[in-house]
Amino acid sequence: MKKTIAGLLASVLVVTAIPFLFSTGTVAEPAVQAASTEDLPVVGSYAELKKLIQSSNLDSYHYATLEMGTALPASAPSTANKVADTSSGAVRGDFSTTNTQVQGVDEADIVKSDGTYLYQSTQNEVRIIKAYPATEMKIASRISYDNGKFVPQEMYVDDRRLIVIGQADETISYPPDPASKRGIPRYQGMQSVKTMIYDITDKKQPRLIRQLELEGQYMSSRKIGASLYVTANHYMDAYRILQEKAEVPGPTYKDSVHHNQYQTIPYSEIRYFPDHFRPEYLIVAGVNLDDTKQEMSLNTYLGAGENIYASTKNLYVAVTQNNVQPVAVKQKGATTPLIAPPMESDTTIYRFAMNKGDIRYTGKGSVPGRILNQFSMDENDGYFRIATTSGNMWRDDEHTSKNNLYVLDNKLEVFGKLEGIAPGERIYSVRFMGDRAYMVTFKKVDPLFVLDLKKPSAPSVLGALKIPGYSDYLHPYDENHIIGFGKEAEADKDWAYYQGMKIALFDVSDVTKPKEKFKTVIGDRGTDSELLRNHKALLFSKEKNLLAFPVTVHERTSEQKAKNDMREYGHFTFQGAYVYQLDLQKGFQLTDQITHLAKEDIARAGEGWYDSSSNIKRILTIGDTLYTVSDDFVKTQQLSTPKKENILPLTK
Repeated sequence: MKKTIAGLLASVLVVTAIPFLFSTGTVAEPAVQAASTEDLPVVGSYAELKKLIQSSNLDSYHYATLEMGTALPASAPSTANKVADTSSGAVRGDFSTTNTQVQGVDEADIVKSDGTYLYQSTQNEVRIIKAYPATEMKIASRISYDNGKFVPQEMYVDDRRLIVIGQADETISYPPDPASKRGIPRYQGMQSVKTMIYDITDKKQPRLIRQLELEGQYMSSRKIGASLYVTANHYMDAYRILQEKAEVPGPTYKDSVHHNQYQTIPYSEIRYFPDHFRPEYLIVAGVNLDDTKQEMSLNTYLGAGENIYASTKNLYVAVTQNNVQPVAVKQKGATTPLIAPPMESDTTIYRFAMNKGDIRYTGKGSVPGRILNQFSMDENDGYFRIATTSGNMWRDDEHTSKNNLYVLDNKLEVFGKLEGIAPGERIYSVRFMGDRAYMVTFKKVDPLFVLDLKKPSAPSVLGALKIPGYSDYLHPYDENHIIGFGKEAEADKDWAYYQGMKIALFDVSDVTKPKEKFKTVIGDRGTDSELLRNHKALLFSKEKNLLAFPVTVHERTSEQKAKNDMREYGHFTFQGAYVYQLDLQKGFQLTDQITHLAKEDIARAGEGWYDSSSNIKRILTIGDTLYTVSDDFVKTQQLSTPKKENILPLTK
C-alpha cells in the first residue's frame, strides 16, 4: 500500500475492535553455512534469455506492479563527531551528521558537513560552503552541471573525497549490425546512475578523479569507511527482445579508471532466480575508493529491488512479489483469462556480503507480506529480522490485513515468527533496538507494540499502548524512551481523520505497560514534514537536548475552528524549521521557529504552499551554532541565545 496515500486511507477506514490474534512458531537451530553466487543459474546467452521471457507471465507481473505499487522509504540516531583539523592544527568542535539507521554505515544525503564546511546538492550544482565560524560564511566553490545530462541527487563526504550520486542521460553507440549492408553504427539513449568522485583536498578547486556508471535507475547506496556500495534497477524491454531480430544488449557500466568506453555486462555473467521472473535487472556494485587498481565489483541479476538495509557486513535487498494468477471469466458465452487482484504478497530478501568494496551474493530468503521501508529490516547477532503486513485493509474476511515479524537464520530460513498482530490494520513504522522491536499499526487509533526478540525462535508481544493518531517514524531517545513522529487523528463513529503533525515521547521502562509521557501537535489538518517520509530530515542530539526538523504548517481560521469540522484542512501559515528542547522532565519545549521565506512569500501563499527554493530542507549544528539550509540560503544562530548570527545567499 502506497505510503503517499496513508493519510487519506486513515480517513476512510471503518474502525473495528483489535483482538490479539498471535501465533508463534519455531524451527531448528540456525545453520552457519550460507549460499553463494554459484548456487544461482546463469542466463548464459541471449537465446536463453528469450526462453526465460517466453516461459514467464509478463501480464501477471505488470498487473501486480500497477495494482500494488511499492511503499516509499521512511528511517535513526545522528551522532556527533570530534575531528582533528590536520590542516590548521586546530580541533573542530562537535558537529551533527546525517541521521542514519545503523551506526558505522553512512547514508547519502543532500546536505553533509565535516565540521568546517557544508556540502549541498541542488538540482544542477553542488556547493562547498565554508560554514565555520558562522561569521565568516562564504561559498568556497561550486560544481556545476549545466548541460542537463546529469542531475545530482545525494552525496557522501569524507576527509579527502566528495562523492556525488545522481541520474545521467547519455547517448551511446553500438557497432553496426552485422546483418545490415549499410554498416551504420546504432545509437541509443541511456539512463544511468552516475557516481562522481572528487578530490576535495583543495576546497576551492575540487578535482574530478573517477566516474562510475550503472545503467538504470538509482535505488540506494551505503558507504562504510572507504567502501562504497550502489544499487540500481534497470528495466528490460521484454517485448522488444522477443520481437526484434537483432540482439538487444544487456545493461552497461563504466569505470573511468579502467574503461574509456561503456562495457556491456555479458549474459554469461547475469544470474537469475529460478522461482520467479521480473523483466528488470538488479545491479549491485561495490568499490574500494582507496584502491584505484581494484575494479568495481558487479553483481547482476534478473530481478529488481525496492528497499535496502545494510549492516556493517551485509547488504540486504528486498522486493515485493505479488501472488497474481490468471482466472477464467465467462463473458458472453466465451471464457476469457483475466488477472485477478493479488490476494497476498511475499517479500524476497537477497543478501550480499560486503568487504572492502568487494560484494558477493550469499543467499536469498522469503517471508509472507510486504515491508514498509528500510526500517522494517534489521540484522542482530547473526539473525535477520523483518516486519511485514499481509492481506488487505479493505477486506473483512480471512484475507484482511495482518502484521507479522519474522526472524531468519544465517541461511535466510524462517527461524522464529510472530504473526497476526493487529488484524485489519497495517504497519506505519517499525524500529528495531537490540532485543526489542517497536511497531506502530493504525486504523483508527495508534497501537504501539513492544516486541520481545531475546529468544529469536519465539518473538512475543511484551505490551501495547493504544492512543489517537499514528507514528510514521520512530527514533530512539535512550534505551527506555522512544520518540514518535506522525499525525494526530480524530475519529467519529465510523471514520478516522488525520490532523496536525504529532510528536510523542513514549516511556517503555515498563515494557508491559508502555505510556505516552509527553506529546505536542503542530498545526492542523494539512501540516506535513519531510521527516515523515525521510529520516535524514531529523536533527537530534540527546546531549544538547536538541530536536529540530523542517515542517510546513497549515492552521484553521477561527471560523473553521468554530465549525469544529475534523475533515476540514487548514490554511498555509509557515514553512521552516521547528526547534525544540527535549528532556525527560519538561518534554517538548518549542524554542524557535526559523523560516527562510520573506513576508512577500507568505502574502503570496494563499491556501497552500509549494516546493519553493527558500524552503528549509536540513538543519545541522557545528559546535553551538545551528544551521538551517535551503536552496537559497544558509542561516545561522547560536543555540545558547536567540541572536541571529549570519545569512549567506547561495544563488548566483
